[in-house]
Amino acid sequence: MGYFERALVAAIVIGAGTGFVGALVVLRRRTFFAQALTHGTYPGAVAAAALGLSVPLGAAAASVVLVVVMAGIARIRRQGAQVAAGIVLTGGFAAGAILQAVIPGLPVRAESLLVGSILTVTDGDILLAASVAVVAVVAVALFGKEIAFSTFDQPGFRAAGYREWPIELLVLGLTAATVVSALPAVGAILAIALIAAPAAAARVVVPTYRGILLAAPVIGAASGVIGVLASRALAVAAGPSIALAAAGFFLLALGIAKLRALPWNRAAISVETAEDARIA
Repeated sequence: MGYFERALVAAIVIGAGTGFVGALVVLRRRTFFAQALTHGTYPGAVAAAALGLSVPLGAAAASVVLVVVMAGIARIRRQGAQVAAGIVLTGGFAAGAILQAVIPGLPVRAESLLVGSILTVTDGDILLAASVAVVAVVAVALFGKEIAFSTFDQPGFRAAGYREWPIELLVLGLTAATVVSALPAVGAILAIALIAAPAAAARVVVPTYRGILLAAPVIGAASGVIGVLASRALAVAAGPSIALAAAGFFLLALGIAKLRALPWNRAAISVETAEDARIA
């Protein structure tokens, strides 16, 4: 398999995986946390590259530290998850930039760590992304009802006797793993685009929880493929192209939603609903 075909496979696998987990992130309003992780893992990626280790391995180690740090800050009185995410986002990215500057002869270009290089992904990178996606699907299959209950009715979830932290930890762990698996393709900065935009687009046009879980991976995979094809046709970087494709799907979804909200469309829907009821 050539490098371009491998890039297309990676785009499909990574786009679908990030879209699926991104649906949980968006619905649970953890987008800022995911963004903090994408930026905060940057120093781990730099350190791993300097030591000659796998970049995803370094990012994974950094993500574990970040989750612990963010959880600790969030528990401090008068602080919260948003404050913790903001501190980790800026502090982690700054630490990565300093490491990048002080470590001479880094074997990986800064651009590839920041915006990715999907044309150079390995079979191991694709396998990692596929494994994370499979684990995410299995986790939702096993705990989907609890995740949905916790997402849409937190007071009721707690009143029913459930503990919220295991579900939160599960979703945060899947988010961290997804961020790590996306780094080789779209880098530390652009990974959030593939996590948030497809899920946000699906949420605009799909009314159900299950529908969003099904639509977001399709939009994510389509964003990846369109981005890779556009990068080849226009001779531009693939990572930004993928991010722009994902953003384009979100804008398209907003446009569709606006069209649905027009008065004549609402009237047509009402007529069709009445006709269906009469026939039934």
